[in-house]
Amino acid sequence: MDISTILPARIKKYWRILGPGLITGASDDDPSGIATYSQAGAGFGFATLWTSIITFPLMAAVQEMCARIGMVTQEGLTATLKKKYPKSILYLMAVFSFPAITLNIGADIQGMGAVANLLIPQIPSFVFSILITVLLISCIIKFPYQKLAAILKWLCLSLLLYVVVPFLVHADWVEVMKNTFIPTIHFNKAFFEILVAILGTTISPYLFFWQATMEAEDISQSHKKIIINKRILNNMKMDIDFGMLFSNLVMFFIILTTGAVLYKAGIRQIDTVGQAAKALEPLTGKLTYLLFAVGVIGTGFLAIPVLAGSLSYILAETFHWKEGLDKKFHEAKGFYITLIVSLIVGLSLDFLGISPIQALIYTAVLYGLTAPVMIAIIMHICNNKKVMGEFTNKRWSNVLGSITLMLMSVAAVAMMYFQFK
Repeated sequence: MDISTILPARIKKYWRILGPGLITGASDDDPSGIATYSQAGAGFGFATLWTSIITFPLMAAVQEMCARIGMVTQEGLTATLKKKYPKSILYLMAVFSFPAITLNIGADIQGMGAVANLLIPQIPSFVFSILITVLLISCIIKFPYQKLAAILKWLCLSLLLYVVVPFLVHADWVEVMKNTFIPTIHFNKAFFEILVAILGTTISPYLFFWQATMEAEDISQSHKKIIINKRILNNMKMDIDFGMLFSNLVMFFIILTTGAVLYKAGIRQIDTVGQAAKALEPLTGKLTYLLFAVGVIGTGFLAIPVLAGSLSYILAETFHWKEGLDKKFHEAKGFYITLIVSLIVGLSLDFLGISPIQALIYTAVLYGLTAPVMIAIIMHICNNKKVMGEFTNKRWSNVLGSITLMLMSVAAVAMMYFQFK
């Protein structure tokens, strides 16, 4: 079903414009991200609300660069790296990406299983995790790209649940506004760990690869020749900006909810989204708890295909395998086998005794190591006229990209400093 058929005529055209940017932004708020934001709210109250304001223009700028690379080259980021840069950089990205993305997938599957178990306690969480994994593999293999993209677009609506939740709880809105626009920084290990975790989960390298590939895929799926022009680029930028704004709005409201409820109640440690949902129930009532839990499951179904798809595209483009979510399994076996293996390995973490919070910590470290390098490379590509032609970076893209690079680098160094202090 096309959602545009039930929307008012005035916004139909805007819904049609939204695509890869909306899906990328929404998938950024995956169960592991929700766990990170919940811990930020539980551990520090409203003190990290300002990060949702700071990260919006930065992540929008980086994702716009990635999208432009995909549109102009009509290839994924990995293919561009392979052609224009030393293979050692490409292999380094692949080596870091596989464990980081797989751990992220594992944390998401465990989170979804745990929350589903809270809703239906009679069924063990590991059974839900297995069922979720099988369902995801089946859907990704069965549905062609356009159908899968439409499903993912629908799933973005599940994030609206987190916009509703804060208005069901009592919050000091003066304090909320103060912490939103006046940054608070605590110079200690715990605060910088959560700060790096927030940056890592909002500005994640796998999203760079996904954005570029999906823009290229959209062009390849078009039935007519697309010439990149100002209107096309403006539509892409609108899509990116809306997706990133949506993502950061959800991040803001999750921190707000857990800060207003859990922090005030003295619950300062949240290791999983299941704990966050369960902790909310006695304090705010069943409705808030149900909305929070259902949102986790919806975002998991949205994010995991993006995570696994990103990894498949990275390896397929690295080793020159046939690729694409539009292809049948027998047409791109390496691509789909990578996707299936990443999901099964992620699922196995639950049985290996690796907790979601451990997986998140390892993922944050790996993303923290790769993100600054990837941002530097993306900026270099976007300023290379041999690659981008007339569509190289404008001044503001370089300014925001440079700020992002410095912020990610400084936060990672600060976290390491406090680790060994």
